[in-house]
Amino acid sequence: MILVTGATGQLGTTVVQNLLEKTSANQIAALVRDERKASALKEKGVDICVGSYDDTASLDKAMQGIERVLLIAGTDEENRIKQHQNVVDAAKKAGVQCVAYTSRTLKDRNTLANKLMEGHFQTEDYIKASGLNYVLFRNVLYMDTIPQFVGERVFDTGINLPTDQGRVPFALRSEMGEAIAHVLLESDCSNRIYKLTGSETYSFDDVAATLSDLSGKKVAYTPAEKSAFETQMKGHGVPEMMIEKVTGFLTDIKNGQEDKVSPELENLLGRKPASLREGLKVLFKL
Repeated sequence: MILVTGATGQLGTTVVQNLLEKTSANQIAALVRDERKASALKEKGVDICVGSYDDTASLDKAMQGIERVLLIAGTDEENRIKQHQNVVDAAKKAGVQCVAYTSRTLKDRNTLANKLMEGHFQTEDYIKASGLNYVLFRNVLYMDTIPQFVGERVFDTGINLPTDQGRVPFALRSEMGEAIAHVLLESDCSNRIYKLTGSETYSFDDVAATLSDLSGKKVAYTPAEKSAFETQMKGHGVPEMMIEKVTGFLTDIKNGQEDKVSPELENLLGRKPASLREGLKVLFKL
């Protein structure tokens, strides 16, 4: 039986949907904080476990009868390392055969601008030290984040980000979920690391050119200075923690932390992942 944590979140939802297409619902369990959000899964026959990464008793209960658990990274940056450790400890206590974790594909953990990402590598270290069999999914930055980075007025203002000509092999979250589900069902869980990226790297110049072509409106990309970008975000009332997080992502793009293509997503899907044009057409409804 496979337990998916964070099963009603964006990635968790697509993983569970893909699992349901490939195996029976009675082989899937979902850990959720709000049972109401999981009503559709419950109706399909998925075993719903209510709990959280902080509630160790709920984790112990959820792990009963589980062979594989997918730990989807938490969003509470201040506490998530301990939260992840709680999940791993519960899995080990219950005799779970395999722990899978959604990490990040970044070149060098020692030179990251976005220090919040270090938690992923610390979680990886903890899983490896636990003695459990594991699968690590090092996911590239989702293509789905592009609308958030460029803003809802992108067709009026263009793109102004401190990424210079940094490149990213963006991939759709839905295709990552499909690949992860495939591994959970088919892999022998032999301490594998999968780097899930698109098949081609793109800069925000490419994003601008693609949006221009799709919309028929000229979208320009203008590299911004980090300090000016931060000041602009402050002026819009963005919280300090969010500014730090966003500029960290963008600085790491500028520094080439994301600029590496792996064939593993394509191999798992059995097809090329969506291109930037295909993805942006869907994301921007163009």
